[in-house]
Amino acid sequence: MAFMEKPSAGKVLLDDTVSLTAVIETSQSLQSHTEYIIRVQRGVSTENSWTVSELDQLNLMSGLNLPLPPKKLIGNMDREFIAERQKGLQAYLNFLTQHHILSSCELVKKFLDANSYSANYTEIALQQVSMFFRSDPKWEVVEPLKDMGWRLRKRYFLVKNKEQIKERQVLIWVSCFLGFFFLHFKPTLMQVCSHHPFICPVMFASTSESSALVIRMFNDKGTLRDHICKVKPKEPFLKKYCNPKKIQGLELQQIRTYGRQILEALKFLHDKGFPYGHLHASNIVIEDNTCKLLDIENSLLGLPSYYRPYVTQFRKINTTESIDIYSFGHLLYEMTYGRPPDAVPVDQYPSVAYMSVVSVLQSILTTEACKTGMPTVSQLLQTPLFSDVQQFNSEKPQFKITSKLKEALKSSKECLEKRLQEEQRAIHQHRRLTRAKSHHGSEEEKKRRKILARKVEELLQGSGASSPPTCPSSPTPPAGISVSLYATF
Repeated sequence: MAFMEKPSAGKVLLDDTVSLTAVIETSQSLQSHTEYIIRVQRGVSTENSWTVSELDQLNLMSGLNLPLPPKKLIGNMDREFIAERQKGLQAYLNFLTQHHILSSCELVKKFLDANSYSANYTEIALQQVSMFFRSDPKWEVVEPLKDMGWRLRKRYFLVKNKEQIKERQVLIWVSCFLGFFFLHFKPTLMQVCSHHPFICPVMFASTSESSALVIRMFNDKGTLRDHICKVKPKEPFLKKYCNPKKIQGLELQQIRTYGRQILEALKFLHDKGFPYGHLHASNIVIEDNTCKLLDIENSLLGLPSYYRPYVTQFRKINTTESIDIYSFGHLLYEMTYGRPPDAVPVDQYPSVAYMSVVSVLQSILTTEACKTGMPTVSQLLQTPLFSDVQQFNSEKPQFKITSKLKEALKSSKECLEKRLQEEQRAIHQHRRLTRAKSHHGSEEEKKRRKILARKVEELLQGSGASSPPTCPSSPTPPAGISVSLYATF
């Protein structure tokens, strides 16, 4: 299927990173319990509503102390208790939908939008991987890596090559609608990954109309985020990162070295016109003190960015290059403090000995930076933090792509950016409308309008009491002569 071609009948293109909001509209009593009616909205337009069920098990999954209000065995039908519990449940839903990791959790998605998330992607992945192995029998599944990533439509398997039984690889299967488009770029992808020292090589790639399959070497030390959070790579994503017990930022020299390597990889991709947009700490592995980027293929498959919910809020972050820089800001913050920022923009930074790091963070994550635009990779490379970092891989990677593929990459990039800008525009307009409605309905505005109406009424009454007698009406003009001419003469 060609890039941006409409999917065939029965297929639905759904961006899982578009935020879901949930508002409890009312409640109803059913025998011995109360049912709450929730209206769920995807993004700023589509609305659907359905009944809610409790999500107690999410407390155990995430390791967070979620604000789920307590229940009652006696007095649970009292009106005051129901109203109070509704407030608590609303706070609970707000927490789930606004938390960057929990909002993408499969359990939350299925609860809020059961119709869109009814498919069992583990079974689908197993079926398609089995079909692939029948066509290429040298590969064998060692074990599935359950819930290893944050994407709902992506599955991971530890595999081995029967010809090299001591080595372990990771097979990544992802559901997508740009499989045939990706097929054209497979040679380019393999070339890009194998020619750059800071990009993780792809050993094998295959696609179908609705999915893609990529095989890389498995790094038993995990990703950069695993290193920061002190967790094992095979553990579920939610358990590892939602509330890690041990976190530790990197030393300054590591921050400088890894940051420089990541920026060099980004510069290489940007110079080649290769869209990335998927930089975060879980997409980086470290081998022999060298950072390597993962999932270079994501943009070619049309997959949304991990930080897309943030990026859509800032209209100046509207290119794939600026997305990479913004993502680098998040990554640099995480490398420095051992955790992602609590909220963005970030105008206040915890005390740290590395002021050169803070100055770079301020150029990316502050309110001013998000409003005015991101620095370029070249500008970041010239900062004191990275400019004098010694590189051991000084050889410039060389590879060529055909003009046809170059045009296709350009088209891909333009389509990604156009869609992002349209979404940013819609969110901006929705914000303006929401602010206007909020202001119009505020108590202060109502009071102001009442005072203004009273003043106008008093003014009219006062002018009516002292107004002079009305003048007699002008005579009717003769037929055939306009009013204006009659008045003039």
